Amino acid sequence: MTTSLPLVDQFQYGLDAPICLTWELTYACNLSCTHCLSSSGRRDPNELSTAECMALIDEFERMQVFYVNIGGGEPTVRQDFWELVDYANAHHVGVKFSTNGVRINQAAARRLAASSYTDVQISLDGATEQVNDAVRGAGSYRMAVRAMETLASEGVYDFKLSVVVTRENAGQLDSFAAIADLFGAQLRLTRLRPSGRGADVWDELHPTADQQRAVYDWLVDHGEQVLTGDSFFHLAGYGESLPGLNLCGAGRVVCLVDPIGDVYACPFAIHDDFLAGNVRADGGFAHIWRDSELFAELRRPQSAGACTSCSAFDSCRGGCMAAKFFTGLPLAGPDPECVRGHGETALAVAGRGPAPRPSQDHSRRGRPVVIGMPQVPARACDESPLAGFSVPGRPTFPTRPVTF
Repeated sequence: MTTSLPLVDQFQYGLDAPICLTWELTYACNLSCTHCLSSSGRRDPNELSTAECMALIDEFERMQVFYVNIGGGEPTVRQDFWELVDYANAHHVGVKFSTNGVRINQAAARRLAASSYTDVQISLDGATEQVNDAVRGAGSYRMAVRAMETLASEGVYDFKLSVVVTRENAGQLDSFAAIADLFGAQLRLTRLRPSGRGADVWDELHPTADQQRAVYDWLVDHGEQVLTGDSFFHLAGYGESLPGLNLCGAGRVVCLVDPIGDVYACPFAIHDDFLAGNVRADGGFAHIWRDSELFAELRRPQSAGACTSCSAFDSCRGGCMAAKFFTGLPLAGPDPECVRGHGETALAVAGRGPAPRPSQDHSRRGRPVVIGMPQVPARACDESPLAGFSVPGRPTFPTRPVTF
């Protein structure tokens, strides 16, 4: 059956299967990023076994899920990580995984170079060591750069450089683009949400109104070359829509499977209010996606609430559900970063009382997890993010002029 509805209107009422989904393989992580959306650190003893993960991949294949975004925690610390990646590829499920680079060695890079069905994202939240390590931890900048050097040295030039935009790095977008250019990567920008540990630092780290406008203008100029995963559709209230669906896809076209098999409507909303079921239950993931009451509710026409009278509503559609929820705002209210200022007003009226907290916290709280983090050689100069970097077969400096 054909329909004349715009694609975004078709998607808001849900699909028979998610286009893609996020799958957190483990909560174990060698880092303790201050803004970690899943409050990761310690492994959950109840995480899905290898056999259960393979059974879930079989479901994805039957449902014709196009690809999965694998994350964590740090997914590569699972001993069966590459086994699961190979199994997914063999069963027609593409894999895009996010990593801090801790286990991207020459052998891993060669595997990625030989695969056309697996993509990797290296996380970096500062174009300089000082900015990045303040958020992601000491040594994390050098570790990520080493991983990118390793990938490029093995001919992996199509990986992604993944950046969470914060108040501290919002002015470094050109520098991030230059780093991506140097290693033949593609820049991916995502929005900081007040989820997980991010709730504790959101007030001080989320971009200011002026920075939001600057980010929007930058994306308008570079949007066709930069991936955003629809992170910034709330900025469409400035006028021109950014590339993408410009839609909250929670429970409609995307969802999250966590390490123990719990299925949440949104990767940024790990809270019991958005828990739809567990894949270990009868019917598995397919039953949850197609029959859960929560997803059915999200696919119904949603009230615009306080945003009804705003001329920008058709562009921003009220913004991010998770951002509203974890700042204590009603889901039918404005986004806390509403570009028209309505979110700021709503937060003032609400008085910023206690906001909901994530249902789980796997933070290490000072207890280290030793997983064999490699030592990274020191660099002579850290003032420029490109100082001293040289990749075989690539120019020593990016072709795009950059000012640091």
